[in-house]
Amino acid sequence: MSTNGAPVGASSASNPSNSKLLTAYKVMSYVTGVGLIVLVFIAVPIKYVPALGQKEGPVAIVGALHGYLYMIYVVLTLVLAYTRKWKLLKVILVVAAGTIPLAVFFAERRVIRDEVAREAEAPAHVTTG
Repeated sequence: MSTNGAPVGASSASNPSNSKLLTAYKVMSYVTGVGLIVLVFIAVPIKYVPALGQKEGPVAIVGALHGYLYMIYVVLTLVLAYTRKWKLLKVILVVAAGTIPLAVFFAERRVIRDEVAREAEAPAHVTTG
């Protein structure tokens, strides 16, 4: 057994902290994306389209909720970027994806695909005893 509890010869893909971080990032990506879609395509039209009653309540609620969720998404992205040593441009693009409707879903797919491939390529950490 290695120091992180994984069998000797196991790749970092079996490291629970890595998979938990990727899972948290994936969940927050979806939550942030859905929140932004609801805000832009439902709440904002309710506020500005006369036929829908021009009510400000949904924008205030969904907008604030999306703002808080987006902050969590940004923190998770920054932690993931730091632990995986991403380049600055990648960090900026992934963070910005949370502000563009539907972009966060594409960014999430790309990040997960790249990180899973990176974990598969990583050499196994072997501890000698």
